[in-house]
Amino acid sequence: MLGKLKNISKEKNLSSLMANVSVAFMGLVSFMLLTRQLSRELFGEWVLFITLATFIDLLRFGLTRTSAVRQLSGADKMGQKTILGASFRINLVLLGVLTLVCWSLLALVNSFAIEINNGYSLFLIYYPFLALSNLSWNNAMALFQAEQNFNRMMVVRIANVGLFCLFLLLNQWWLHWGLIEIIWLNIAVNAVSGIWCVLKRWDGLVYLKYAQRKVEKELINFGKYSMGTLISSSLLKSSDTFIIGMSPFLGSAGIAMYAIPLKLTDLLGIPLHSFSMTAYPRMSKKALEGDILGTKKIFYSYVGIITLLFFPVALGSFVFAEYLVLFLGGNEYRDALPLLTLIFRVFTGYIMLLPLDRFTGVLLDSINKPKLNLYKVLVMTLANIVLNLLAVFVFQSLVAVAVGTVLFTLMGIFLGFYYLKKEVQIQGRQIFSESVDFIKNLKTHLG
Repeated sequence: MLGKLKNISKEKNLSSLMANVSVAFMGLVSFMLLTRQLSRELFGEWVLFITLATFIDLLRFGLTRTSAVRQLSGADKMGQKTILGASFRINLVLLGVLTLVCWSLLALVNSFAIEINNGYSLFLIYYPFLALSNLSWNNAMALFQAEQNFNRMMVVRIANVGLFCLFLLLNQWWLHWGLIEIIWLNIAVNAVSGIWCVLKRWDGLVYLKYAQRKVEKELINFGKYSMGTLISSSLLKSSDTFIIGMSPFLGSAGIAMYAIPLKLTDLLGIPLHSFSMTAYPRMSKKALEGDILGTKKIFYSYVGIITLLFFPVALGSFVFAEYLVLFLGGNEYRDALPLLTLIFRVFTGYIMLLPLDRFTGVLLDSINKPKLNLYKVLVMTLANIVLNLLAVFVFQSLVAVAVGTVLFTLMGIFLGFYYLKKEVQIQGRQIFSESVDFIKNLKTHLG
């Protein structure tokens, strides 16, 4: 028994999940502390700033990370130095370009006295500093993933997320600093992780001299093909915040209020991501073996079982929505409680649709149809942007933004099923029967 537990603790997928859960937990605590330390408008500005920063970081490192992981996995020591150096140099150039763009836009905004949400202004001012501070540890993530060293990845991530959480606790009880100081502290804790990676030679800074143009071109040429899906899926998550931030009617306060029910919903994405990561290799293996029937059976089982698991969560969330919103947001949002409760209850419908939407995409990738999955995500993103624009500028309603989330998810499900019916003749009614069969034979599956 002890031997089994020891093996489980060393299992790489579990290490990866623990890293994600640990970071997400501290992120949740930080979110709750920020809602209590900043006014509604200032918290909305913080959410817009950090959402923009996360979005740009995802694109910035997404260009090289997938390709770097692929090449690092089979490289010798000298090859690793060359790849890490090339990756670092690309990201250094991107940092220079982004800094120039941010500060040029800031100069234009100030010169022409253009009125924009202060969250956008904060991004244009401070993002270059944040981008510099997180460059090294983000570049090191490719090495950790290639080596499947998820424990080291977890420690590096917790070093900055944990330190930021600790600072916010001190700020709550003692310091009482404002938004600008919090932004600078966020930059500082990212720099701590970055400096650690530089000293350990994990990031590639000391290997810049080994960087080769040929390797840089290979990294970019491979990475650019994944950018379409990456940009679309990122916008799918972020466009709500960006568009609310453009509204003179909703503005920063609207962002702050919308962020609370959205954060509660995002927490459910953590286990769903783990389930999809487990299902993907199983489906892919069956598809590569030519066993399309087996691939579909796995799809039916996962969708049915996870939807069944999500049902009591969605029901409980609907019933206790008011308490959950108040717990996360605190007394600052008590006056907006009826509105936030309604938004979160709309999101419970979205929760029930998540497994079906996620696994139609996973199945398309598994049968080697990533282009169709890209089309699906592109349509969903376009629909989300159009619906958000209508909700914010025509209806001026946060509830309408949440309803739009449900509608574009339904659109994605229908489009995913349309593609899957054409490719592998998927049948929705079989989800229930295969789920029942899975439960009956649970012991066999676990074994």
